[in-house]
Amino acid sequence: MTATIQAPAPTTTPARGVETLTMAQALNRALRDSMAQDESVLVFGEDVGPLGGVFRITDGLTAEFGDQRCFDTPLAEAGIMGFAVGLAMNGMRPVVEMQFDAFAYPAFEQVVSHVAKLRNRTRGALSAPIVIRIPYAGGIGGVEHHCDSSEAYYAHTPGLHVVSPSTPADAYALLRAAIASPDPVVFLEPKKLYWAKGQVELDAPAGEIGTARVVREGTDATLIAYGPSVPTALEAAEVAATEGRSLQVVDVRSIVPFDDETVCAAVRSTGRAVVIAEASGFTSVASEIAARVTERCFHHLAAPVRRVTGFDIPFPPPKLEHFQLPSVDRILDTVDELNWEDA
Repeated sequence: MTATIQAPAPTTTPARGVETLTMAQALNRALRDSMAQDESVLVFGEDVGPLGGVFRITDGLTAEFGDQRCFDTPLAEAGIMGFAVGLAMNGMRPVVEMQFDAFAYPAFEQVVSHVAKLRNRTRGALSAPIVIRIPYAGGIGGVEHHCDSSEAYYAHTPGLHVVSPSTPADAYALLRAAIASPDPVVFLEPKKLYWAKGQVELDAPAGEIGTARVVREGTDATLIAYGPSVPTALEAAEVAATEGRSLQVVDVRSIVPFDDETVCAAVRSTGRAVVIAEASGFTSVASEIAARVTERCFHHLAAPVRRVTGFDIPFPPPKLEHFQLPSVDRILDTVDELNWEDA
């Protein structure tokens, strides 16, 4: 599960350098650049046309490319996905938006039964180069059906790639790579990070799906996170540093394929690990990461791999969601439990 997928570098786009963008702007730029480079890229979903989407990720695309390439659909997620499958089978590269994470569930049968299995079912004769963009996870005070962490459903389905960026730079690079991929990619966009700003190198080498990254060096323990949990992990590491403890932070970036090599090398270097994710902990992506690290790093571990996750309950009402989401205090309390007697 360490294979990487690399997007082709544009050959006609002039140098544009580095820009400071929000994640929303970076995603918009990735869509715009991919559509300009490849006429087979289509963008569609609920309200993504003239309105530009609920979060304005598709703002301006209809005006620039026309309503044949960026357009609204009926409020029918199963129909949206079925339409995307047909387009992909006929040579197009659909990029669909599921307006909110829990809105995607009516389309789940199409994703599992057709999107994920098309290549295998046809013995490679057909592929499904489809990107399923899903604004997901908590942190914005959304009501029921508007905040959910559904990554485990997709990660459990063979045939799908699953990624989640934590920075504007990764949002741009990973979305470009996802659109160029010959296989379907579930692209999980952390809603609470849409307005986070960062530098985006628009002319950097194309992003890769299947690679993790060490985003903070440390020697005492390794925090492993992805998507919306990465900033929280980094904040926890900052606080720990003021208390004399050095925490390393790994951004998984790609849930499937999973970069065992980078993650496990980081854990072996510290001997302690905590996995952080917003989703419920039982049978979760965090569970899988903890299991993989334990299997591959057992003789290097000074303590069992621990997890800080959401609780095993339905996502709570907006005023209570801060109890559900991993916090700096919960992370540091868990780090304190990592057998420091022999350190």
